[in-house]
Amino acid sequence: MTKVIFLDAAGTLFDVRGSVGEVYGQIAQRFGVTVKSEELNAAFSQSFASASPMAFPGIEAAKIPQLEFEWWQTVSAKAFQIAGIFHQFSDFSTFFVELYAHFATAEPWFVYPDVLPALNKWQQQGIELAVVSNFDSRIYPVLKALNLAEYFTSVTISTEVGAAKPDSQIFTAALQKHNCTAENVLHIGDSFKADYCGAKNAGLNAIWLNRQQEKLDLGKLPFLIESQKVEEFASLDFI
Repeated sequence: MTKVIFLDAAGTLFDVRGSVGEVYGQIAQRFGVTVKSEELNAAFSQSFASASPMAFPGIEAAKIPQLEFEWWQTVSAKAFQIAGIFHQFSDFSTFFVELYAHFATAEPWFVYPDVLPALNKWQQQGIELAVVSNFDSRIYPVLKALNLAEYFTSVTISTEVGAAKPDSQIFTAALQKHNCTAENVLHIGDSFKADYCGAKNAGLNAIWLNRQQEKLDLGKLPFLIESQKVEEFASLDFI
């Protein structure tokens, strides 16, 4: 019996309006930098994929926000470097302060249309809801701005735990906030590796929210699920 549902954040509950490249490009224009959003989006994807996990084990809580800021500044700067336009900035630091603050608001995000009906139904069924995400501490103002915060009894993020999904440590930390065993918890997220495989390895039930209808290479599936059917849905309408 499912007593608690863990949900990923970005890509599951909400996502960027348009693309990251569009948002970055719009703000960059205010600083006299012009770039094609498609090129910048591809550069961002490359930079983000090559970055180390956003987790800071052993770091005191007071220092985490600054480390999150620096982590994102590095990823963003590399994206503009890959796109070949970093040199156009006269003051990248000032630009990034504005960019970083922008993503702590509701403006660059949209909530998927299937989210609120699902959250309301689960809440009516008496199921506890929680967020488990590799997002940074801006998740708190973002959830509030998007009118989602009230649905969740806990929020667990990689930077505060010191471990990022698919590491089982983040799921264990989330479980400790609920009076529940792993087999009574369902985790839902859009990343096959981080969410589905991570949750399965931690002993949780899992659903891959395959919003982009990605195709899996069955020959490269982790040993954990080679002989199992992957539980996947394209939206939260499966409830």
